[in-house]
Amino acid sequence: MRKGLHRAREAPRAWQRMLSGRRLDLLDPSPMDIEIEDIAHGLARVARWNGQTVGEHAFSVAQHSVVVEEIAVHVQHDLEPRWRLAALLHDASEYVIGDMISPFKAALGMDYKIFEERLETAIHVRFGLPAKTPPLIKKLIKQADRACAFFEATQLAGFGHQEALELFGAPPAGYLLKIAPQPAGEAQAHYLRRFELLSEAAGYRPADQAFVTE
Repeated sequence: MRKGLHRAREAPRAWQRMLSGRRLDLLDPSPMDIEIEDIAHGLARVARWNGQTVGEHAFSVAQHSVVVEEIAVHVQHDLEPRWRLAALLHDASEYVIGDMISPFKAALGMDYKIFEERLETAIHVRFGLPAKTPPLIKKLIKQADRACAFFEATQLAGFGHQEALELFGAPPAGYLLKIAPQPAGEAQAHYLRRFELLSEAAGYRPADQAFVTE
């Protein structure tokens, strides 16, 4: 047999080893192989806008996620802690697949969407959330996501105000944001703090400070 012929027929590797030691199967992700520390570490090092932003530091998906949760609560003040946690985790799958810009996602089509949804489901199950986010909550999180994108676009990514309005819509009335991109370590720590507080508030991690949600 010609050297290397057998190896060429083997299925390509479809798992990634995390710093926690977990080995995540990307095609069939198990909730048991997902750790919040891996998510926070990865998201703090994934740049929004493919890194095409001003400033010394990239604006990370971790920092973006914290802001999206904040905006969601601004829009719906009585939002339950578990849905606040869902907002924080809305881009958690990107710790594995990165932050693909919307035009590229559209070009990849449904295969990418299915792949992303499998990861999202595994993440939700791992942290006690319903596998599927209710449509109204999903709509709220999307609204907050687009509002954050508006501020990012105009302050960091070189978009004009009108162009950003046309692409992302107007941010919620009364909500103002001045973005200061954080170093990766700071963004990672902040993301983890929010996760811990919201998990406790939702009843998933019992603690004395369970209902302190900043």
